[in-house]
Amino acid sequence: MPENSPVRFIAHFTIDDPERYRVYEQGFFPILKAHGGRFLTYDDNPIILEGSRPDGRTVLIEFDSTEALMGWWESPEYRELAAHRHAGTTTHAVFVVESPPGR
Repeated sequence: MPENSPVRFIAHFTIDDPERYRVYEQGFFPILKAHGGRFLTYDDNPIILEGSRPDGRTVLIEFDSTEALMGWWESPEYRELAAHRHAGTTTHAVFVVESPPGR
């Protein structure tokens, strides 16, 4: 893996309790920014080219490194906030996509 290679965090979740999700959403961006994360995009209704996908929201976030991503993910302030996400959503997938080595 090349040094200084950005990593992307992808999550897909169904919002089960909009009020709890709003609490999560309101606290999310300051914590993300404090850890160097960049919110790239989200989509509630992507065009499905193949297969199926549960209803919900897919988000894409970028960090400068795996260490930065994990620093955010494991930070006490994010873990506290994530309790609202856990209570208000059903998470379907969360993973890191790293850039391939140069060719």
